[in-house]
Amino acid sequence: MAKKKLTFEQIRAVLLEEKRKYDEEQEFKETVKRVYSRPKDYNKLTKSVKKAASLAPGGLDLHKDENRYYSKENTEQWLSGTSYMETYQSMKEQDSWD
Repeated sequence: MAKKKLTFEQIRAVLLEEKRKYDEEQEFKETVKRVYSRPKDYNKLTKSVKKAASLAPGGLDLHKDENRYYSKENTEQWLSGTSYMETYQSMKEQDSWD
């Protein structure tokens, strides 16, 4: 088997192509590393969030049992001032058999 003799330009083209592929691979690796790495102040942020959560008096008031449900009086008081109740009353009177 005879070896093919490559010219300088052919060798240079092959090497440049290999360098281009290598550079693309390194750029891809760097991008992946940058995307999946944690921020530098990651632990500081979580510490401050934990501290703020511990200082909160009770979280949101809507999650407390006394604020979760409306009483019957609160519901009636709210409905009495709306057009829903007026419509209900007029329909109730319309449908009565008296």
